[in-house]
Amino acid sequence: MSEQPRRPRKPGKPYRRPQKDPVRILAFEALRAVDERDAYANLVLPPLLRKAREKEGPEKFDARDAALATELVYGTLRRQGTYDAIIADCVDRPLREVDPPVLDVLSLGVHQLLGTRIPSHAAVSASVELARVVLGDGRAKFVNAVLRKVARDDLDGWLERVAPPYDEDPEDHLAVMHSHPRWVVSALWDSLGGGRSGIEELLAADNERPEVTLVARPGRATPEELLGEEAAVPGRWSPYAVRLSEGGEPGAVEAVREGRAGVQDEGSQLVALALAHAPLDGPDRRWLDGCAGPGGKAALLGALAAERGAFLLASEKQPHRAGLVARALDGNPGPYQVIAADGTRPAWRPGSFDRVLVDVPCTGLGALRRRPEARWRRRPEDLEGFAPLQRGLLRGALEAVRVGGVVAYATCSPHLAETRAVVADVLKQHPGTELLDARPLLPGVPGLGEGPDVQLWPHVHGTDAMYLALVRRTS
Repeated sequence: MSEQPRRPRKPGKPYRRPQKDPVRILAFEALRAVDERDAYANLVLPPLLRKAREKEGPEKFDARDAALATELVYGTLRRQGTYDAIIADCVDRPLREVDPPVLDVLSLGVHQLLGTRIPSHAAVSASVELARVVLGDGRAKFVNAVLRKVARDDLDGWLERVAPPYDEDPEDHLAVMHSHPRWVVSALWDSLGGGRSGIEELLAADNERPEVTLVARPGRATPEELLGEEAAVPGRWSPYAVRLSEGGEPGAVEAVREGRAGVQDEGSQLVALALAHAPLDGPDRRWLDGCAGPGGKAALLGALAAERGAFLLASEKQPHRAGLVARALDGNPGPYQVIAADGTRPAWRPGSFDRVLVDVPCTGLGALRRRPEARWRRRPEDLEGFAPLQRGLLRGALEAVRVGGVVAYATCSPHLAETRAVVADVLKQHPGTELLDARPLLPGVPGLGEGPDVQLWPHVHGTDAMYLALVRRTS
């Protein structure tokens, strides 16, 4: 039988290998770590960036690459709720049925389209190329189709479409507009005391990139030394604070590398300063940080204590976090000790200390600018888990302080269940106590309310939403 002639092949595009984009691949890897391992971006991203900078050849990162990768990761996490609502409007299935890696690529693409100045065609093509590399050609087509729908409108247009009207559901409207879970919106609104403008300003501030703030540890570094660094400007409220404007890198500051200065939000600095300057009755020789990890406040307290010849005991329940405290305090000019101990079951005698700080574990709703993924992980029921611990630590602190001494109860959450409710409940059980007015101990800081406790706010003070109550033991 004679051989049949072969049909000519239909003309078509030859297969093209997907183009690897190191910046977007790194951003995708960071988002996967946050999703799969419950990691925090501020812990995952630095080592990834460091490794990328150390590479040779075309995959080696420069400063612009690092800045873009950082913006893609944090911007996507901050606006995740808004982007989910937009993506849900563009797919033909419930969002929970979209594979998480696909959703991460889509979210990165949506952020580039709606949250950056990257041209639409470049945002779509770069995202599709990323999908081809990390997901395969089939799912890359799905990514392409969805992002082309998203690209038809800008962010304002999409928000008008996917956010319910404010008059019909204020909390859900704000949740979608500002990318916060509804229960968080409700809790923050209660803490602010009502009013639309305040809650909108706070939610918007949570979505802004926070400044990097340094602390010059007294006796070891000075603000003037830090101000000699490029991109450094004075802090707003703390005399030891120096802010790094956009692009400033803490790791490039010699005093930070040597431990003489550290990265510490001004709200955190103010809490330590308020305790250090609170009026005492009697001696001022022994200080306690009862929840010292990871060590920022302990390092500042230790330096302030050293100026007065006082001793600091820094206690942290988790041994690995106690190690971080020891590292932060290494080189402190005055006497100190770091121990691993539980503040609810003290390793010290009652009435041993003149000043005591308990910065208690909490939901972290006051630091959503720095840990944007926390808003999506926390649940209302988490409050019930923290409540007994917070009360137990404050009770332990009141037992540790002598009569005439002062306790500072602090938390990086403005939720009323973690702040005023805790203080009120514990003080009912300890009649020999009185609340001190903390406001005069934060000189120059505006908007501190009616007192005697203090609540700081990102949109008012430019700090994390730190809460502080000062309690003197009277008997």
